[in-house]
Amino acid sequence: MKINLTSVMVDDQAKALAFYTDVLGFIKKHDMPAGEHRWLTVVSPEGPADIELLLEPMGFPPSKVYQKALFEAGIPLTVFAVDDCQKEYERLTMLGVAFRQKPTPMGPVMFASFDDTCGNFIGISSFIAPA
Repeated sequence: MKINLTSVMVDDQAKALAFYTDVLGFIKKHDMPAGEHRWLTVVSPEGPADIELLLEPMGFPPSKVYQKALFEAGIPLTVFAVDDCQKEYERLTMLGVAFRQKPTPMGPVMFASFDDTCGNFIGISSFIAPA
């Protein structure tokens, strides 16, 4: 068993696509009509092409409640792995990304979180090299 699709709930698919591709660096994989919304996925240029992130519209009312509760509590919806959390924080800050939490050591990882402009906090983390 393996993960091949996971989703991030977004309040605006077009805005999400721009942020996740132009800012974060993901690559659009699928974009096709799906009712009143789109089946819109992105993939990492650094990972397997068969692991997709669905930019999922919040058409199901409880998803809005869930997203809002996580955001108000400051809890990231998901966490992406990066090679160097500090360097990625600096790169994204230069692009205007608003961070909720600057890179902070947490056990074996360095962790930071930012606002994805689509209603979510997203975390980034990298392993800390042993001294």
